[in-house]
Amino acid sequence: MDVAAVTAIAPDAPLEKTTIHRRDTGPQDVLIEIEFAGICHSDIHHARGEWGRTIYPATTGHEIVGIVREVGSEVTGHKLGDRVGVGCMVGACHDCAACEAGQEQECRQAVMTYGSPLPEDDPEGPVTQGGYSTHIVVEERMVVAVPEGLDPAAAAPLLCAGITMFSPLRQWNVGPGTKVAIVGMGGLGHVGVQLAVAMGAEVTVLSQTTSKRDDSLKFGAVEHYATAGEEGTQTLKNLRGTFDLILNTVSAPLPLDRFMGTLKPRGVFVEIGIPSEPMSVRAGSVTGGRKILTGSMIGGIPETQEMLDFCAEHGITAQIELISADKINEAYDRVVSSDVRYRFVIDAKTF
Repeated sequence: MDVAAVTAIAPDAPLEKTTIHRRDTGPQDVLIEIEFAGICHSDIHHARGEWGRTIYPATTGHEIVGIVREVGSEVTGHKLGDRVGVGCMVGACHDCAACEAGQEQECRQAVMTYGSPLPEDDPEGPVTQGGYSTHIVVEERMVVAVPEGLDPAAAAPLLCAGITMFSPLRQWNVGPGTKVAIVGMGGLGHVGVQLAVAMGAEVTVLSQTTSKRDDSLKFGAVEHYATAGEEGTQTLKNLRGTFDLILNTVSAPLPLDRFMGTLKPRGVFVEIGIPSEPMSVRAGSVTGGRKILTGSMIGGIPETQEMLDFCAEHGITAQIELISADKINEAYDRVVSSDVRYRFVIDAKTF
């Protein structure tokens, strides 16, 4: 069926209202009427061709919350009227070691929600189209339940930002007694602070400035430090040997040696942001204290469901600004200039 959407038609052109085609609901599929679609910075990179692999026209959006309106004959996990979510993936092989471990994001055949190549005979082709639209058809194994009690609009960013922060916190066993630093107080960071606090950690925010200090403390952080300039350099020296875990959410090069120095022995620095420029680190910053420098992306479908259930239990959502579809281009510019606290979410009724 043809559905209303907002689509990028060229890297240097504004997004436009248009229509895209969705396949028929197959035996293992669900048809979702989209209620809300979050705006992730990845959407902007893709729509504007900044990663160099965009096929136009391109409909982005991988933070999707909506209502199940049709189910295939073999669907058992979702029923008509359920509120569900779709994140960064809409398909996987389901047979490899990664899929069997519930880590579909590591499947070599993972199908991303937008921009993934489709078979030549696929009516939705040549690539997947995302959630800036009124409806989407997704195989049920890639769909998660949105728990009651979560504001569906504010829950939409959790399908990307939430799982991106939750997964490394879980992997590195954050809990009571853990000291965690979140680098960057933005769309990812403000969710990460809430999650780590709910897990029982003592959380510190490290940001360029102190402009968002009040927000950091409101979300549960015990402190917020500025890291820019000479004063920031001294702050990082004063924090040497403090943290068990650092999650870096910023997509800009950091002086990694200084940040690694704030870790305890055997502490972990997790790179989540993706700067376009390389970052360097001295070997001694890792070997001294047997520290770990690693990275993380999203999580698999079981962990995404665990994250949503955890957020419902602890009352965690993103702080959002709800917009209509005609404000998306303006929102893109504001995201790039960091003029949002903290995530834009589109009301799908306006597509």
